[in-house]
Amino acid sequence: MSRYEFTCPDCGQAIEVNEAMREATLEHGCPVCGADVTTGDFAAEQPTS
Repeated sequence: MSRYEFTCPDCGQAIEVNEAMREATLEHGCPVCGADVTTGDFAAEQPTS
């Protein structure tokens, strides 16, 4: 499963998320402050096995 580094554009919180968490964050916003996020707020990391 792929891993992503998410950085909130509003509060600056950085967290590592998996694909399911990425989709939920895109749909519901930052889990810390609730800000709207875009795919550009995620940096892809190496896939895990």
